[in-house]
Amino acid sequence: MQTLSNKEYKNEFVQAFPGDDSGNVKPRQTPGVLYSKALPTPVKKPELLAWSDELAQELGIEKPTDQKDIDVLGGNHVAPSMYPYAACYAGHQFGNWAGQLGDGRAITLGEWEAPDGKSWELQLKGAGLTPYSRRADGRAVLRSSVREYLMSEAMHYLGVPTTRALSLVSTGDQIIRDMFYNGNPAYEPGAIVMRVAPSFLRFGSFEMPAARKETENLQQLVNWTIDRYYPHITGENRILDWFKEVLERTAHLMVEWMRVGFVHGVMNTDNMSILGLTIDYGPYSFLDDYDPDFTPNTTDLPGRRYAFGKQANIAYWNLGCLASAIAPLLPGTQELVAVLETYEEVFYRKYYAMMAGKLGLDAPTEADQDLIRRFSETMATLNLDMTIFFQLLMELPEDVQEQQTVVGHFQPSFYRELETGERELLHTLIKDYQLRRKANSMAQEEAVQKMRENNPRFILRNYLLHQAIEELEKGQNTLFLKLQAALKDPYSSQHDEFFAKRPDWASQKAGCSMLSCSS
Repeated sequence: MQTLSNKEYKNEFVQAFPGDDSGNVKPRQTPGVLYSKALPTPVKKPELLAWSDELAQELGIEKPTDQKDIDVLGGNHVAPSMYPYAACYAGHQFGNWAGQLGDGRAITLGEWEAPDGKSWELQLKGAGLTPYSRRADGRAVLRSSVREYLMSEAMHYLGVPTTRALSLVSTGDQIIRDMFYNGNPAYEPGAIVMRVAPSFLRFGSFEMPAARKETENLQQLVNWTIDRYYPHITGENRILDWFKEVLERTAHLMVEWMRVGFVHGVMNTDNMSILGLTIDYGPYSFLDDYDPDFTPNTTDLPGRRYAFGKQANIAYWNLGCLASAIAPLLPGTQELVAVLETYEEVFYRKYYAMMAGKLGLDAPTEADQDLIRRFSETMATLNLDMTIFFQLLMELPEDVQEQQTVVGHFQPSFYRELETGERELLHTLIKDYQLRRKANSMAQEEAVQKMRENNPRFILRNYLLHQAIEELEKGQNTLFLKLQAALKDPYSSQHDEFFAKRPDWASQKAGCSMLSCSS
């Protein structure tokens, strides 16, 4: 185990590409470079609020015991071998080209080599101004930082590909934020998250040099990315093969989001990881009542571009943007388009296999696809709580037949009383499902175990996060610690105090139902 302040860091990204070494953090365009040096801006009083012991163990990082290491987490100390920088990238935001974006409040300190030889980028989010902060202050508030810290780790334990979070520190500073962009700014406590990933490269990282016609930089970035993160891809068609694997990983990520009911909220191309990870946790949410049209992002209204049921299609659109960016490196676009057009088949193959897992079915047939669609439609029509419904489905006795008994069994997942026709709809679906389960090639116990592995019992609901944040702002961490423990064991019943529907009071409360991009 090594301390954060004494480690010899690697800086291979910085050494590989052209950058702006001036250290000037004045907001500006930075053509010709892929990063700009940006030292963290010191904060008033960094204090460690949370630490991921499991991640630290994997990375070989010793938990901070003195102020010098805590100062690293708060941006007040930079180790001699670090080269702090903000990455330059572009993106399409809400379907429109936004041009240069970049790390506006994130600063990568360096690359940490773990005991197993793998390298991890250590990045501070909320560490101060960079050349890409535009009109913002480069800071993060406790509210958004708690959400990123807890959800990064929650997704990891759910088995969803994600960036990680190592630490959460309070800064002792007050930050002004207009939470809903409605002209009501207020001061909030500041905080910084140290987030960790093999790479924070995004689709927008490739869009930037492509848009500027910096073909040499684009070619170098693609080659470096393949060599470093896709070393198994070789040969003359490796760019196409790489794009195909990025497509596969992205489709897999969308399916995993749907499996656990996660809605990202801001699927801009600058928020799409080139490694197929969940990246940039802002106005996200898990589904409470199942609604394909739900978006947690106030900025996404009224179009709901990034609603739960549209995420797979948006991923395809974003992949199209990535394809356009790398197209100049290929002799033609026909083969690239052909790869892109495989997305629908790849996604649905993965999706139906995932749903079969949630339903405890063996290899899904075409008939099963219709049954799976009916489950989605019924949950949406009846506004059922997704997480609780699948848990109750797993616990449904095989011999239950009467409508009253079936409806009564699923009552805990209802947000309202069902009408007569809705009760019949649910009853018919469950009867057909039970018939299909009897045709399974696997035993009942095996089917239930498959369901148990695919259906989380604990999810970080927004109202729980909101309550934990309110407590932390008052100097209390009881709920925060409970949630931190529960998220590490989401498939068991060990934390059933949280196995409950969203309460009525939270359905419209700010921070519980919807959030803004500033969240």
